Amino acid sequence: MAATPGPGSSSKPWMRVADGIALDVRLTPRSARGAIEGVECRADGRTVLKVRVRAAPVEGEANEALRRLVAKALGIAPRQVELATGPAARLKRLRIVGDAQTLDAMLERLLT
Repeated sequence: MAATPGPGSSSKPWMRVADGIALDVRLTPRSARGAIEGVECRADGRTVLKVRVRAAPVEGEANEALRRLVAKALGIAPRQVELATGPAARLKRLRIVGDAQTLDAMLERLLT
């Protein structure tokens, strides 16, 4: 059963976890360009970050492109961005390792 946001929760596609941030993403591979397109609220109420990459979803290429694009946008090393769930799905969860407060602020700036 999926967790639902509680009272006072925000509509951000990420949440703070013990060692950083968990970020929910909807990935579109084989796009004309790689880009972070903003936030989308799905029909089930879940909020995700919309990301497009040029790489094809073959042998993890699109997942690697996603990791590198998010790392570059945040100005962090790609090794700090890990695929937590959804290796073969469009909806994914990334785990970004680092100071949660700093990463939270970086994501806020990225989306404003």
